[in-house]
Amino acid sequence: MNNDASKLAFASDYMEGAHPAVLDALVRTNMESTTGYGLDPHCKAAEKAILAACECPGGEVWFLEGGTQTNRVMVDALLRPWHGVMAAKTGHVAVHEAGAIEAGGHKVLELPHANGKVAAADIRTAIESHTTDANREHMVEPGMLYISQPTEYGTLYSLAELEELSATCRAAGIPLYVDGARLAYALAAPENDVTLPDLARLADAFYIGGTKCGTLLGEAVVLPQVGAIPGLFSMIKQHGALLAKGRILGVQFEALFEDGLYLRVCSYADEAAAAIAQTLKKHGLEVPVPQQTNQVFFLATPEQLDFLAAHVDLGFMEAWPDGRSLMRLATSWSTTPQAVEGLLKVVHGMAI
Repeated sequence: MNNDASKLAFASDYMEGAHPAVLDALVRTNMESTTGYGLDPHCKAAEKAILAACECPGGEVWFLEGGTQTNRVMVDALLRPWHGVMAAKTGHVAVHEAGAIEAGGHKVLELPHANGKVAAADIRTAIESHTTDANREHMVEPGMLYISQPTEYGTLYSLAELEELSATCRAAGIPLYVDGARLAYALAAPENDVTLPDLARLADAFYIGGTKCGTLLGEAVVLPQVGAIPGLFSMIKQHGALLAKGRILGVQFEALFEDGLYLRVCSYADEAAAAIAQTLKKHGLEVPVPQQTNQVFFLATPEQLDFLAAHVDLGFMEAWPDGRSLMRLATSWSTTPQAVEGLLKVVHGMAI
């Protein structure tokens, strides 16, 4: 749905500006003159704070400006030319990046999923299928696994699931890469049992999302081992993802990781989404995907959708065979109790 200032804003979680603490930090440092390309003192301080939070002193952090750029850079950096990246059929790299991975010369090898999550057994099957194929030299080889935490459906990988995925990848000698565009919502979720140190221990690379979690822009890639990807600086530059005014990214993450703000910034968004999901169910709307973080997926008839869309900015996901539409309501770090109350009143007033 198109954004309309007269409507309640629940279409996505990256439409607002920056968290006040982030914006204050940007204003406070605005007139500083620093080294560019992420080599400034703010990026160094942010890197130190992030690695401390990850309990990963031997790692390194790279700041990029957006999620799609980050995914394309990291997939290209982790793969050889004949490799493809395994991902859920619903994964961001498979669906919502306009073929960015394929444009970079790598194929997305789609895997079956359950509410957005891939299973270790399916990864083993995909690898074995290639290994045992007599024509494998003529085929794209599975070279890495991409997952996101939370998934595109807002669901969470448990620690046990993540450990199994990691063990499967390491047994096969392929890297595990975790997209953390909405990671703050996962870390704050009541059902979550995966921590930043867990990710640093189990993934070969992951990123801590800023764009959807309180920054104006920016993502922080964590490599648990320094020098794991030689020439990464140059690769980021080649992909047009190296910000000349790199300190803008460092300043924002420095603010988010001061006093553990990143771990708290999205807590209310998860709580609000839970209340919204419960209210939708009470009014007879089906919520086919378990609500665990800040995204609520529900099915609506054309009449229900017309009513809701008149009052609420929401997201369309897909049409269902029975004529209903799978829709999404997304809370964010900036969602207010007043906005949630307004949305719940709209749902209560829906007599369709």
